[in-house]
Order: sequence, then structure tokens, then C-alpha cells
Amino acid sequence: MTHVDARLGRRRFRRTRVAAMATILACSVAAHARDDKPGSITYDPAPGPGAGRHIVLLAGDEEYRSEEGLPMLAKILSQRHGFRCTVLFSMSASGDGTIDPTNQMSLPGASALDAADGIVMLLRYRRWPDAAMRHFVNAYRRGVPIIALRTSTHAFNYPDHDAGEFKSFNRFGKDVLGEGWMSHWGRHKAEATRGVVEPSARHHPILRGVAKVFGDTDVYEAYPPADAEILLRGQVVNGMKPDDPPAEYRKKRSTDRQEQGINEPMMPIAWTRRHRNDAGNTNRVFCSTMGAATDLVCEDLRRLVVNAVYWGLELDVPERADVRFVVPFEPSAYGFDGYRRGLRPGDLALGRALPRR
Repeated sequence: MTHVDARLGRRRFRRTRVAAMATILACSVAAHARDDKPGSITYDPAPGPGAGRHIVLLAGDEEYRSEEGLPMLAKILSQRHGFRCTVLFSMSASGDGTIDPTNQMSLPGASALDAADGIVMLLRYRRWPDAAMRHFVNAYRRGVPIIALRTSTHAFNYPDHDAGEFKSFNRFGKDVLGEGWMSHWGRHKAEATRGVVEPSARHHPILRGVAKVFGDTDVYEAYPPADAEILLRGQVVNGMKPDDPPAEYRKKRSTDRQEQGINEPMMPIAWTRRHRNDAGNTNRVFCSTMGAATDLVCEDLRRLVVNAVYWGLELDVPERADVRFVVPFEPSAYGFDGYRRGLRPGDLALGRALPRR
């Protein structure tokens, strides 16, 4: 064999080996993230403390890009912490297999909730068909823990003329989570949120490893009930950057029209409560009015949510949970009509970053 033949042989071997490794990697990714049913994707777990627990994440809002943020959280929960995770999406009514967060009546794959050990939700004004809603209600009545983000305070919106069995869930935010929709307390898209730990909660396990919370969404007006434990308050900042100073002006509350300083006191942005439901079971509830996909760029906010999953399932919360992105994460800006057209659940598989816009 000549030297030339030998070099060519080595090159062919390297190309074959690279191709084989690529095939193995592709098979591995496919094995760990499955587009099980239209409108869902499941991430099989790596080894971790969450072994044997199934988290179902419900993405369904028109504004805050839950269809981008929740799959990212599911990848972290499955690959860094060992939970099996299924994400359910709102899908296009056209049947073309694409995600459409504006379709408020869509939740295919809702039967996954029958095996849910915990629910993470970012919903806004959904009115699912009875069959889909029944899976959610049954999980809630079983006492499944609920981690609710941002617009989940106003998750459901069954119309006034509807006398169906689920109309009472229009008050799910107020009655279960601890608050419904009130108002944008900070100026929307002009004043961001800095998280401030409530002094009485500084040793709460959900706050382990959580120090600097910041999000580019605004503070919501919120008044959780007396049985809620407030973990974080939201300082309205005068701008959209983490180092912007606190805002200083006065504003009237929605409740009694009395005026107060915008940060005097600061509104709660994260709290817990234990809610006894109408079936006699207790749901451990964590609610945060933060949680847009762009908010979740903040490492400590991701850690807060991951810690809340552990707390909800009554597992030991890590001292500093690993919340590194599994793949690069560059979320879309929040806003109505700003979702990525043509996105499919399979585009969010374990080894795939969001397609560039």
C-alpha cells in the first residue's frame, strides 16, 4: 500500500467514524425526546433525584412565549434533575402540526395529565374542550402540586353564557393560586422587575441558591390571601436593565383606588400556599407573576422554578440546583402576535436549540 492509499484509507475511516457517531447521537436524542402525540413532546430523564416522577408542563398563552420557555425548563428538569417531562402545546386549528398559542381551545395530548405527579403551567384565558379540561380538573382534584407562572393567574376564560361544569375555573387564579388578574402595576414594556426576598421567607427551601432575580416583564398588581407565604416582592425599576434604579411615583390600587408609592410596599411576585380543593385533597401551590421566556434567561429565576418543583413534590431541594441550559436558549421577545410561525413540537427536541428567526 502506498502512502497516498494509506492517507485515503485513514480519511475514509475518520469520515465513517464521524458519520457513525452522528447517527448514534441522533438516535440518543430521539430516544430522550419523543414527539409522542400531536401537540406534545416528552423528554425522558437522565439519572437524578426526580426519578420516577412525571412533570407535565402546559404551554398556552398568546404573549409571553410559554411555547419557548417551558420546553427549555423541561429539558433542565429532565436532564439535570431526572424528572420525566411532557410539554403540551396549543396547536393550529388547521391541523398542519404547528404550534399556535393563540388557539385558546387547543390542548391535544391532555391525557398525559392522568399520570402527572406535578404540573407547571403558563396559561392565559384558555377554554379547552370538555374532554381536555376534565383531565386537568381530575389532576387538580387528586391534589397534584401546581407551579403556576405569569398569566396563569387568569388561566381560564369560559364564556358567561356557558353554564358548563368548568365555568368556576375562571376563578382558578384567585381561588387556587391566590390571585387573579388585576393590572400591570409597573409600566408594561417600560419598567422591568427586580426580585427582593421577603425577610420572613429568607430560609424557605424554594429560595436556596436564589439571590438575584430580574426579569424584563413588569410587576403585576397582586394581593395573595393571608394563608399564602410571600417569598419575593417585585421592585419596579425605572427602565429595563438590571442596574436601573427603583421607580419613584405614586399609583392608585385597583382594589380601593387609594394611592401609594409604586414600591411602598412592593407587590408580591412569588408565593406559596396549600390549597384544600373541593375533593378534599390538598394542592401544594407555587405562583409567580414572572415567567415569560425572556424572564427565564435569569439563572436565579430558573432556579426558583426548579426549586418549586422539588418543594411541590416534597423532595429535598438542592442547595444550589443546576439550571444550566441544556441547549442554547435565545427566546423571542414577549408581545401579542409575536410567536414563531411554523414551529413544531419536534423542533424543540432535546438536542435542538430554537431555530433562529
